[in-house]
Amino acid sequence: MWTSQYSQTTSASPQRVWALMADVPGWKSWNAGIAEITLHGPFAAGTTFLMQLPDGIAFTSTLLDVQPNQGFTDETLIEGNRVLVHHRIEPEADGNTRITYATEISGPQAAELGPMVTGDFAEVLQALKAAAERPQS
Repeated sequence: MWTSQYSQTTSASPQRVWALMADVPGWKSWNAGIAEITLHGPFAAGTTFLMQLPDGIAFTSTLLDVQPNQGFTDETLIEGNRVLVHHRIEPEADGNTRITYATEISGPQAAELGPMVTGDFAEVLQALKAAAERPQS
């Protein structure tokens, strides 16, 4: 199994971070790695979404666990490999919020897929932080 974890701290509240995470069509505004995304139902366990990358590659993922203001886990099956990404939101004692993307990949190409799947996660978390801290209108 291949694993990886990226975290970012923000001054935004867990509720603000959650609002951005739960707005799937809005992901494109803070995740440059998404060209198109379509959610097929409510933001709840069992719902699928289709994501297209800027290079045209598209895949379907399934929401496995959705906990408002705490995070969600999605699963993507790619040619016999299982990719789990846990998107966690954790309040910290100092009033900040920690956002973590923890990835687990199992299957024959796990080591090859890992860096491809997570290669932009540090930048994505930076952009999510910026969006969460932006004044709301």
